[in-house]
Amino acid sequence: MINMFNLNLFKNIGVPLYILIYLIIPNSAITQTLKVDFIRNLENSLNAQDLEFIKKNFVNDESQNMPKQFSKLINDFPDSKWKIKGLKSNIPNKDILRIKVSGKKIINGEIHILESDFDYLFSIVNGKIDEGIIKNLFTTIRNDDKKIDISFKIPDRVLTGSKYDIDIILNKPLEEVIIAGAIKPHQVNSFFEQEILLEPLASGGIFKMTRAPSKPGIQIWSGIISHPNGMITFTKSIDIVDEI
Repeated sequence: MINMFNLNLFKNIGVPLYILIYLIIPNSAITQTLKVDFIRNLENSLNAQDLEFIKKNFVNDESQNMPKQFSKLINDFPDSKWKIKGLKSNIPNKDILRIKVSGKKIINGEIHILESDFDYLFSIVNGKIDEGIIKNLFTTIRNDDKKIDISFKIPDRVLTGSKYDIDIILNKPLEEVIIAGAIKPHQVNSFFEQEILLEPLASGGIFKMTRAPSKPGIQIWSGIISHPNGMITFTKSIDIVDEI
């Protein structure tokens, strides 16, 4: 007898895209040289949920949005932990931070685990961070206690206009169970308006061929896998470049 996964439970879910770009919107204050003590203070303030520290270190209009977006993350993942380190930058007039965020929350008795890794590139203007860009973002939220054996094969960068593959592979597919899932691209400024509606997956994962935009920039993909052992949402950023 085939075990039918109850898709009706999920068909109207608008999956929240905990991308964390909403948290690291440009700009935080800094001295003209990115120093170790600033990185430590920034990390400590994020871990302590110190909104005042973050608010006073913002630039112009960006300072109006950051505390609000940080509050959203606090509400979603109250115990989120941040690790930040500086990287050597080969890009003129740009500094880079490598940021890792982890956290958990309980919904209806289930523990949802957040893991996010990304690089933050920025310029320093008048002693403050400006022109911030998130690169190499990969975020997952899952409630399966890592029981689902899954692989994400999504490139970090692709050439403008080129075709490329996105493969989310269930390494141990269940032959007699219907797995649900979906993936979609979205615009950088519209995370909170987007929903992802689940559909049955005929194979052991999501396999998609797509084409990169014709202009350089960042393309974002978000998706979800719903499995008898739990649910996984994911987000990946891809750099669209003129040359590799």
